[in-house]
Amino acid sequence: MHSDDMLDKAKGLVIDYFNGRCDRTDNFELDTDDVFVVWFCKTLQNWKALLSTTISDGMYYEVTYNGDKHETYIDAYKKWENKHVPDKE
Repeated sequence: MHSDDMLDKAKGLVIDYFNGRCDRTDNFELDTDDVFVVWFCKTLQNWKALLSTTISDGMYYEVTYNGDKHETYIDAYKKWENKHVPDKE
């Protein structure tokens, strides 16, 4: 599988996840133009992608493919806080 195919699969999973859970009264469905890749890595037969969307809901998604088991996992996270912690000198 080529990396573009992997990223298309990851985006599709995020779209399906969001559209299956969003409030139908919003009259909105996510499509591929609304999903972007933040980070991607492939090591041997495994790959992982971190993705986000143009929706301002604070969500980000981690899609992991386990090449040994031929399984894909999606984790959905919500950012609660970004706190600055300075280094001590």
